Amino acid sequence: MSENKPTEPKITFGKIFWPSFLAVFIAGIVGMIFFFLILGGVIGSFSDFGPKPLSIEDKTILHMQLDGEILNKGKSEFDPSSFNVNESMGLPDILYGISEAKKDDKIKGIFIDIGDVSCGMATAREIRNAINDFEKSGKFVVAYNSGEYISQKEYYISSAAKESYAFPTSTFQITGLGGELMFFKGLLDKLDIEVEIIRGSNNDFKSAVEPFFRTDISDSSRVQMERYITSMWEDMRNDIAADRKINPELLNDLADSLKIKRADDGIKFKLLDGLKYRDEMITYLMKKVGVENEEDLKLQNFEKYAKKLFYQDQVLLKAEKPAIAVILAEGDVSTSGEGLTSEGICKLFKKVRNAKHIKTVVFRINSPGGSALASEEIWREVELTNKVKKVIVSMGDVAASGGYYIAAPAHKIFAEPTTITGSIGVFGMIPYTGKMFENKLGISFDRISTNKHSVLSTNRKLTKEELEATQMEVDQIYDMFLTRVSKGRKMTKEEVNFVARGRVWTGRDALRIGLVDQLGGLTDAISYAANLAKIKDAKVLYYPLIKEDKLSEIFEMIESETGDDVEADTKIKANSMPSELVEYYKQLKKIEAMSGIQMRMPFEVKID
Repeated sequence: MSENKPTEPKITFGKIFWPSFLAVFIAGIVGMIFFFLILGGVIGSFSDFGPKPLSIEDKTILHMQLDGEILNKGKSEFDPSSFNVNESMGLPDILYGISEAKKDDKIKGIFIDIGDVSCGMATAREIRNAINDFEKSGKFVVAYNSGEYISQKEYYISSAAKESYAFPTSTFQITGLGGELMFFKGLLDKLDIEVEIIRGSNNDFKSAVEPFFRTDISDSSRVQMERYITSMWEDMRNDIAADRKINPELLNDLADSLKIKRADDGIKFKLLDGLKYRDEMITYLMKKVGVENEEDLKLQNFEKYAKKLFYQDQVLLKAEKPAIAVILAEGDVSTSGEGLTSEGICKLFKKVRNAKHIKTVVFRINSPGGSALASEEIWREVELTNKVKKVIVSMGDVAASGGYYIAAPAHKIFAEPTTITGSIGVFGMIPYTGKMFENKLGISFDRISTNKHSVLSTNRKLTKEELEATQMEVDQIYDMFLTRVSKGRKMTKEEVNFVARGRVWTGRDALRIGLVDQLGGLTDAISYAANLAKIKDAKVLYYPLIKEDKLSEIFEMIESETGDDVEADTKIKANSMPSELVEYYKQLKKIEAMSGIQMRMPFEVKID
């Protein structure tokens, strides 16, 4: 007789894995919370103390590392993937730092270490002008092109220094300016996607939509692009030639003949003063300040110098209630979210308009435009403010389409010669995807409605009546654009329309046709605003108000203790996405954010 033995319970994989996974996951979350609570306590312990003032010694050289993005407003972001703080300098920080260094007796000069700089031509020109002004003090500026490849924009900045050197094996090319546009019509045809394009009736220069219905550049678009890159190249050549004491036409000849291929070619044509390895640059800087040992060479990080001085200045000015406000506006125009939002900018204008101590406002714009509705909201606040205290616009790299719209009601507009502006025009795009779903995926659609226009969908084509209604709306917004500009610029609508039609202009051409009042940068606009308001002590408060970044302070302390600044920078770059993918991602985000009628630049300009 067999004996019945009790069967042992089976332990499945799931019974082991999921409780263990859940326990580890919860422990990880608790650990992270615990860590950030501790970190918060550390940060809080600094709450009673501002950033410690920098201790600058005699014969100090400021080490300015121009590598990465330069924006209107510097930013500091914590990257949890690399556990580092990714920082970028703002143009006001740079200009203020150079200006203060000029007056600082302990600063003997600036060593500009140029890597992969990301900024527009107008920003590059403002930095050049600040370098030229600094050298008037008798102090030296030495530029060092230290990257593997010296782009024309990087060389453009470095050429402002009286001494410009390069790493011996760096690639260096002078090729002139050009561009390549991507067209999507062939792809859309293969996908059976059609796009209805609605532009202002005579907006033939508004070429932002051309890639969706053409396979090449239109004649009108080619005319404006050739004009503005030619104008920009002329300004670049003239600026470089003036500082390097060469003939501007030499740069044209070099570009056409491709005689500049490497850094040593730059020596032959007096574009560079020499080739040096980094240790040789350090030895040369030692001679400049008269020290014999490298340990005695005082190199002060320019970014820390500029940011700390700028922060301290702004904190003190909040209490002093200065008479000049600078509102920084950068990015695509939208109602909310990131970038230049009407929600944020309108609040700032209301704040400075109601502040009794603010006598005049400088509106710094760096934007290719965007939402028509958001542009109108900002326009209204600028106009209201200009009635009670003068608004002076300073255009950055680009202030076009919606970026120009919000500048139009200002009392005076400043632009750099290389600023991209104008693009006074309107467009909308409506895709039709129904054929794609049916032919490619076998998906069909049917509808029910109370009225014939109740269902507006990208999966059915717009009727003739619906297209006409949309065209009428676009034309009305364009007419309003012309009205806004004619009122602000004191021109007739016909005169504005003649230079509008979506056409892009450089700042130099915009001055000639009356769209801007004066060539100059942010510093020039601030000086004009102070003189206009009869302000003797031109102290400036920047909006959004600068805030102390305690997290960056802590990481800065850690880095200074470990002496690992270079390694930290390397980690950030190693964990970053390739720049090309980042750019495509940004473009996709912009397209995703578009809604309603757009006032946007026809294309983006990248200067190598």
